Amino acid sequence: MITGKIIKAISGFYYVHDGQKIWTCHALGVFRNLGIKPLVGDLCEVDIVDEEKAEGSLVKVFPRKNTLIRPAAANIDQALIVFAIRHPDPNFSLLDRFLVNMGKQDIPVVIYFNKADLDGENAGDVYRGIYEKAGYRVITGSTSREETIRLIREELKGKTTVLAGPSGAGKSSLTNRLYGNDSMEVGELSVKLKRGKQTTRHTEIFPVDRDTYVLDTPGFTSLYVDGVPSGELSRYYTEFSEASKECRFIGCSHVNEPSEICMVKREVKCGRIEGLRYDNYCIIYNEIKQNEKNRF
Repeated sequence: MITGKIIKAISGFYYVHDGQKIWTCHALGVFRNLGIKPLVGDLCEVDIVDEEKAEGSLVKVFPRKNTLIRPAAANIDQALIVFAIRHPDPNFSLLDRFLVNMGKQDIPVVIYFNKADLDGENAGDVYRGIYEKAGYRVITGSTSREETIRLIREELKGKTTVLAGPSGAGKSSLTNRLYGNDSMEVGELSVKLKRGKQTTRHTEIFPVDRDTYVLDTPGFTSLYVDGVPSGELSRYYTEFSEASKECRFIGCSHVNEPSEICMVKREVKCGRIEGLRYDNYCIIYNEIKQNEKNRF
């Protein structure tokens, strides 16, 4: 019997990393009977079937500390979201939607603005300032630079991190830089998992080292905010928190109220809250509000 982490699930097979090698496993029927679906990221127990072929049966899934819906995964410590500074230009509405969804699940986020080598106007410094002001850890750099990879490795160390970002941002290149090293173990894992070099089509975890995992996900181009009532959206814009305490009305939406009674709007006008973030907040708020109306 061994314990490990499910790092890939596809076509009824579960691939479990025990810290040294990967076991190919089937799940026992008891999971189906109990209504339990093992997820990538699950800590589990495996009964060895064939040690030479590294085959086993998945017999137990340990309790999860959290569960993501998109991507379907468990036991995530943080998220690293990758956006390009240029080519393509960042979609900040998409970024803010991701931040809200992660905030709802109490998952910390590190933002990485990639392709600094293409940034001739210091846009990366502006973007970093906007999101650091909102309380996020932000890295700007280029995946081709060793210093950037070193900084990112420090952020990942000892954690299971979901790596996400829109197509074209350089997420796959980052994954290959993190994954590619001189370790024989890593080379063997690559063969076992049949990892592709370019496009991610399913959710999987790969080990950066023995206690560091990255959950690679398909690129996304649109993202809806699920499960957040319109009246609670502002709590995920943490830079609103102090100003909102001074709003004249309890339950101020910070959208339809005039700036004379909404301190958040006044802080936006003064530049203490970034207008880009506030505009995205209003867009998401109105979308949620319209969905709430349609529901009833």
